[in-house]
Amino acid sequence: MNSELMAVAEYMERERGIDRETLLSAVESALLTASKKSFSQAEEIRIHIDRKTCDVRAYAQLTVVEKVTAPHDEIAVGAARIINPAVNLGEVIEVEVTPRDFGRIAAQTAKQAILQKIRQVEKEKTFDEYKDRVGDIVSGTVRRFERSDVMIDLGRAEAILPSKERVPTEQYVAGDRIRAFVLNVE
Repeated sequence: MNSELMAVAEYMERERGIDRETLLSAVESALLTASKKSFSQAEEIRIHIDRKTCDVRAYAQLTVVEKVTAPHDEIAVGAARIINPAVNLGEVIEVEVTPRDFGRIAAQTAKQAILQKIRQVEKEKTFDEYKDRVGDIVSGTVRRFERSDVMIDLGRAEAILPSKERVPTEQYVAGDRIRAFVLNVE
């Protein structure tokens, strides 16, 4: 998975201008959500993606006990001492629990969360690009009409020219180049 993840991260950074760290954080969060749905027994799970190699690792926090009664939350003292020889009873130890396969539902959950985060980042970037342009004149192309409003394509954003703001004598056709005054950015 790490080679595909590296390729996607590089593509998103290059083509869509989404920061690699932001994307990898979104993937970590999505995988955490998916793993909690997939492995609902474990309470404390942490997902870590190596920033250079894109290796994905999952860690669970387990309590060191004499006799294990809850296998998803506890670890026997003997097994814990193999991982960390200095561990004592009652302490919490972090153990790698990277699954071989998250499963179809978990993968779908992760995909949805990643896509949602990407859309959110793109919206924030577009908003940041245009928020300081209130009062400026922008150029765009008429794309479509919704009721009596004109939808204008500005490139990476879309603008609405409400009917009450239009010049009454002007008629627009899809594909026309238009210049408009920015009143508000949402």
